[in-house]
Amino acid sequence: MFTEAERAALALGEEGTRLADAHLGVSDETWAQVRKHYDEDQIAALVYLVAMINAANRLGVIARTKGGSYEPGMFAGMSS
Repeated sequence: MFTEAERAALALGEEGTRLADAHLGVSDETWAQVRKHYDEDQIAALVYLVAMINAANRLGVIARTKGGSYEPGMFAGMSS
């Protein structure tokens, strides 16, 4: 279903997120797959995106925000 490049990016995200049970971080195998498909700028962007998604998830936990509560258009009335 996913391309080899997409699977490499997903593995980077998964291994970069699962700190409790993957304390060694991203495996050498995953880094090799990522480097095979992406250049340095793209890798930097992927790492940044994983970090930002993780930060957003942590903020949701801290603020006790229920995941999946977004409804399309729910912020439409907020624009000026």
